[in-house]
Amino acid sequence: MFALGAFDWYTGDMRVITISAMVGAILALPGLSLAQTPSPSSAADFTKYAQKLRESALLKMEPQIMVPTVSRTLGVSGKYPWKTGIVTSVFWIGGTGSGASAWDPKWEASYGGFDDPKPEKRQQFIPTAFIPQQNPFYIALPYNDVAGNETKAEARIVIPWFKEVFVEEGKSVCRDRWLAIRNAAGKVCYAQWSDCGPFGTDHWQYVFGNEKPKPNANGGAGLNVSPAVREYLSLGSSDVTDWKFVEIQDVPNGPWALYGKNNQVSQHRGHKAEGTATPAPPVNTGVPPVPADGPSIIRRQPAATDAGHEEPPK
Repeated sequence: MFALGAFDWYTGDMRVITISAMVGAILALPGLSLAQTPSPSSAADFTKYAQKLRESALLKMEPQIMVPTVSRTLGVSGKYPWKTGIVTSVFWIGGTGSGASAWDPKWEASYGGFDDPKPEKRQQFIPTAFIPQQNPFYIALPYNDVAGNETKAEARIVIPWFKEVFVEEGKSVCRDRWLAIRNAAGKVCYAQWSDCGPFGTDHWQYVFGNEKPKPNANGGAGLNVSPAVREYLSLGSSDVTDWKFVEIQDVPNGPWALYGKNNQVSQHRGHKAEGTATPAPPVNTGVPPVPADGPSIIRRQPAATDAGHEEPPK
């Protein structure tokens, strides 16, 4: 063991221990030995020798690389889980429906007219007859957090974002919430929750929990999507998709961010809220032609507690 000269009972002893421990740790590294450099003959030589060994050890150290072990769908937030394998049907505003939603008795007027689902009556995901005043990418889920102008008791517990956005009693915290919808090919579309259904407004165990949709006349459908969503994802009149809630900041740019006074993404990113933003280029959606007697689609009758826009199955 080497010691620096001129030590006293306290300071000198500590120096001896510190230097010995350091040299021991350095010599323990692979590939290093005292034989690589002549032994020091003085305290000054020892200091230079120790420094040289330290630099040599640092040069031999390899960087550590962290590899993620959890995969996730690119571009989609992982905050909320996917609901997978959900039967999905198509619905629309106006026409043979009542033109009302669970949250807007004048939905058709608010939207700007009949959202005609026929492909020949549409272009770039919107009807050719007018520019929508609300987002044409809309959906319906079988839950309403409001009943009789009062907020449902369970809403405060089961809705994950309730405390963050609640404003007043009887005002929905679900209306216009954003979802990501994924087709079988993995393509993802974004839309806003604008109505309640199909066939129910109280199935929070499915919408916010782990249950599957209840059996119904639409083949157990648990999600209704607008013609724009159908076109973007190339869905049939009855199909199977996955869906999940997303936050506004996680919604990317796309045709869903162009139109609507209710469209927070459009407003936040500088698009004109009235729907006068330049639309996206035409997209070949691959949607099959619609028969002359109307779209091949499953619809339902309006119920007292479930504002509907579908006809009974034919």
